[in-house]
Parts: sequence; structure tokens; C-alpha cells
Amino acid sequence: MAAQSGKDLLVKVDMSNDGTFESAAGLRATRISFNAESVDVTSLESQGGWREILGGAGVKTASISGSGVFRDAATDARMRQIFFDGETPDFQVVIPDFGVVEGAFHISSIEYAGTFDGEATYEMALSSAGPLSFVAA
Repeated sequence: MAAQSGKDLLVKVDMSNDGTFESAAGLRATRISFNAESVDVTSLESQGGWREILGGAGVKTASISGSGVFRDAATDARMRQIFFDGETPDFQVVIPDFGVVEGAFHISSIEYAGTFDGEATYEMALSSAGPLSFVAA
């Protein structure tokens, strides 16, 4: 895979729960991480004392984080609405030359900041709230 531009990693939100996705406005930095807990089933009978893992038994999670500049766009208003209403709408994460991850996410934090001589900025963190789908590029 060739080097990719960071601006091509997009976080999109379903604007009206009808599959209409728009990129979160003003994002400058984004990150997605996938995790899978393991279930340790090691016992005294484990061969050579090596740890044994029960395949397919752990909890899978994904988290998204991002930061950027406040643009007062429709997506900013949608993110605030999602947070204050406790919604878990679908989000898409477009990963260049890899694919698209889609599914329900919960906004676990949203922070706003600014200085008197700079722009207003925000940071957000999202946690998966159900099964995710993946479509390869």
C-alpha cells in the first residue's frame, strides 16, 4: 500500500437516520482503533504451561477519536444533538485503500476549547454500540 494523505481518513455521521452520511466538519486529526478481549482458559493441564485462549469468546470494540476546528456546520449541530439525546446513530469511517467501517457509535465525550487569539476547537471520542460492518476498498 502506498502512503496516504491523513485528510483522506474520514469520519462520517448519518445526518437523519436514513443512510445519508456527511463528513464531520472541521476535523483535522482522526483515529480509529479496534480491540478484541481475550478469554484466558489456561489451566494446570495446559501444555508446557503456555497460556491458552478461547477463540471467538471475547468482546470486540472499536473507538473513534478526532479533533478539529469548530465550523458551526450542520454536522456540528448533529454531533451535539447525538450527545445530548444519548443517540447511537450509524457512523462511517473511510480508511483510504483499506475500506469502510460502518455501524452504531455512542459519543462518549465532546470537548470545546479556544483561546482569545485563536480558533475554537473541539475533540470527540466515540465508542462502538453494536456490530460493525466492513467493506474492503
